[in-house]
Amino acid sequence: MSLVGEYDGGNIFAKILRGEAPCVKIFEDDGVLAFMDIFPQSQGHCLVIPKNTVARNITDFQPERLGVLFAGVQKLTKAVITALTPDGVVVTQYNGAPAGQTIFHLHVHVIPRYANLPLQPHHGGKPADVDVLREQAKRIAAAL
Repeated sequence: MSLVGEYDGGNIFAKILRGEAPCVKIFEDDGVLAFMDIFPQSQGHCLVIPKNTVARNITDFQPERLGVLFAGVQKLTKAVITALTPDGVVVTQYNGAPAGQTIFHLHVHVIPRYANLPLQPHHGGKPADVDVLREQAKRIAAAL
């Protein structure tokens, strides 16, 4: 999919926001929803998505709302560091399929990195064990 196009309200993140699909939620406020990535590249890989938008990527998003989105990203990143004590954290956001975007609803990845543990392929295997994701989400939420 290219960088330009129509928003597909049937994407999985839109369904999650409408309550039509499940997620392992970490926190939610008026502007964002943070939850565990079902295909984690690392233990504790999570996502932040903006609510009330049809932005496919960062170029579609309202500039005046970027602060709310990235405040949520910072809040989640700090909680991940406290809860999971990684050696580093990757915060990344993809725009367009050639850049690695697979869900065309703006989202930001927060990926803990651990020394000597390589990243796993994203969408390269089976979904993670939901009970493991719930435990990680519980620990991260407790650190908020």
